[in-house]
Amino acid sequence: MKANKKTGMFADARAQVGIGTLIIFIAMVLIATVAASVLIQTSGILQQQAQSTGKQATQEVSSNLVIKNIEGTRAKNNATDMAGNISLLKIRVGLNVGSSPVDLNQLIVSITDGTNTNDLLYANNDKTHDYGMSNFSSDATAATANLGALLKDTQTTPGDNARYFFTVQKIRDEDLSFNQGNPIMNTGDLAIIYVSTVSDGDLSFATIGEISTAGAQKDSDLDIGPRTSVTIVLTPEYGATTMATFLAPSSYGSRETVQLYP
Repeated sequence: MKANKKTGMFADARAQVGIGTLIIFIAMVLIATVAASVLIQTSGILQQQAQSTGKQATQEVSSNLVIKNIEGTRAKNNATDMAGNISLLKIRVGLNVGSSPVDLNQLIVSITDGTNTNDLLYANNDKTHDYGMSNFSSDATAATANLGALLKDTQTTPGDNARYFFTVQKIRDEDLSFNQGNPIMNTGDLAIIYVSTVSDGDLSFATIGEISTAGAQKDSDLDIGPRTSVTIVLTPEYGATTMATFLAPSSYGSRETVQLYP
């Protein structure tokens, strides 16, 4: 048998001791602490950004207006004396199932007749251009009065209301979230968006729908005569845009109200 081999320390073996070693050790601990703190802070910021992005993405895909139908109304003096063009559009809108609430105060309605285009704001929106529509009333029952102001009134800046604004009227609002001053739509709500399309050749007629204009209606710079191709784009603050395109009938005949879309 072999004898057990004894292992011992060399006589010149020494451990690292002293203030220098302690400083290096403390520095390593501090560096590790700072690195961990930076990683924790960065992960927190990334988490917040991810949550914000996810919320915005959800709003983009879940908030969506639906155009139910569009009717056109012709200005008239009587049942046999009517304008040759559509003077007012009634755009009935609702929300898709599961949609987030939509604030019509932030909605932009773009309409073109193939020649001219109007980008319209809600009449109570005084933030985009620092002013709202003249003679607008936020009273809950003021939808008809606001429509009259849309068709007939003007202001120094920006000009004729008909070229720059639209108004709304609620049809169904079970939770009472919708009013003239704060037109919020929730799922199940229905509303009418009024867009003036008075032509410069139809400024002398006495009435447009229920509104007595007495020939004071303002030119919208649009002209929706027979066979006119019209495109309307609704752009909410959040969510997908909604577009409707229609071709006006070849003749309006003796009809005051014309179904245009779908």
